[in-house]
Amino acid sequence: MLIGVLCALGAGLIWGVVFVTPLLLPDHPGSLLAFGRYLAFGLIALPLGWQARRRLRALSRADWIEALKLSMVGNILYYSALATAIQLADAPLPTMIIGTLPLVIAIVSNLSERTVPWPQLAPALLVLAAGILLVNQTELQRTMQLQGDPWRYALGAGFAVLATACWTWYPVRNARWLRSRPAVAASTWATAQGLATLPVALVGMLLASAYYGLLVPNPLNLPLGPDPQRFILWMLALGLLASWLGTLLWNAAAQLLPTSLSGQLIVFETLSALAYAWLLRRTWPDGITFAGVGLLIAGVVMGVRVFASAGTRRA
Repeated sequence: MLIGVLCALGAGLIWGVVFVTPLLLPDHPGSLLAFGRYLAFGLIALPLGWQARRRLRALSRADWIEALKLSMVGNILYYSALATAIQLADAPLPTMIIGTLPLVIAIVSNLSERTVPWPQLAPALLVLAAGILLVNQTELQRTMQLQGDPWRYALGAGFAVLATACWTWYPVRNARWLRSRPAVAASTWATAQGLATLPVALVGMLLASAYYGLLVPNPLNLPLGPDPQRFILWMLALGLLASWLGTLLWNAAAQLLPTSLSGQLIVFETLSALAYAWLLRRTWPDGITFAGVGLLIAGVVMGVRVFASAGTRRA
């Protein structure tokens, strides 16, 4: 369980970076950022796939179809929606909506798995909920004070809800597949998802570039933008770290932990995203936000203890 929690922590620390990337590359539409990231993921997976070719050959046609489904929903659609939401409504509002994932995933997965009784899990979920409210209170107030088109913020919120739905479906489905095939290594499945993503990301990048080139006479030199070197380096970094390594660590956590517990550990991604956003803004969180962070950590610790004691009783 400790190794599983550490793997989820590592994935969260890496995935927090994807929340600030759209702010660092504001000239690129969300769909181009998503296709660029997963095109890099697929290219990085090619040499890794060659090294793991024997293990990949053991995957069935149904397994590859599942990898494609997971990649389409949990990778491309999720990050397209998230990046678009951040560019429409800035980082705080989408982060607040995505920040409900620890609760949403834990509730959805425990409804299907019934890993622990609800009375035992409820205190940890309530503490998590209180932490989410406190952490997001300041962010929501900041969002409400922003001057701009309210319809733009509403549209951004809609894309954030779509991203939340995508990443509620992905970990539950991914964990179910991994548990049904315990012989498949976490790294093999991460590489398979990268290879499944590659052709879709390549076609999507070409189509999106053509679309934006026709819509606007390419004033920003899309798809690489006004700073091609920076864009390429960021996409390679996201492809290697956030996509392949993050997926590998999350797969390992999914194999070691119940989904209703790993769902709570998504809170590490939320905390990392907020920390990186504060660093980018060069601001310091207030006392209420710090209290919320403390409650989030306490809720995770409580959840881990509940599942640890449940495992001890089963043993």
